[in-house]
Amino acid sequence: MIKRKFPMRTISPDGTSIPPHAKLTFKGKVFEVWQWEQKLFDGSIKIFEQLKRQNTAQVISVVGDHILIQLESQPNVPQPFLSLPGGRCDLNENPLDAAKRELLEETGYESDDWVLCKEQNSIGRIDWSIFTYIARNCVLQKPPQLDAGEKIRTHFVTFEEFLMLSDDQSFYERELTSMLLYARFDQKIKSEFRNLLFKKK
Repeated sequence: MIKRKFPMRTISPDGTSIPPHAKLTFKGKVFEVWQWEQKLFDGSIKIFEQLKRQNTAQVISVVGDHILIQLESQPNVPQPFLSLPGGRCDLNENPLDAAKRELLEETGYESDDWVLCKEQNSIGRIDWSIFTYIARNCVLQKPPQLDAGEKIRTHFVTFEEFLMLSDDQSFYERELTSMLLYARFDQKIKSEFRNLLFKKK
């Protein structure tokens, strides 16, 4: 069995990307639809289509010997769910800058010790990357400043409790499930992940 180590980068399973000659056919609030003519193996031509959206950044925030998670409610979601601080990158915004902005806005915490844990684009036919950062030694700076469409309560969990979120269906960050499972059941990976989270500068 091949063991994966942190940090981990995952690309789209079908390896698709939007070619330069594609045309923008629809632009919504979040998604764009791009289409292009694609030559097939038999010489015929078919219209291919792919979605595109702004990248997102999320933060595993370490406060002392605990990890910050959120109980979040949004008006279009029936039940509250567990999440990490994060959100959509602004246009031309660096993912790390977005992660720092979202952490401060949603929690009031800041950190000067950041590391990229994972970059993932695992959803076929969507040009969209999710950047997961670790923010160590987070310090509370000011009250959160939430959007009108957010209700967020901050909670703190131990490292072991954080790994168990892989079993919690209300945990929104499902792209992290495999990473947490690896750490739960492989002692070497678990130790490496713990050291990555709680490493002192």
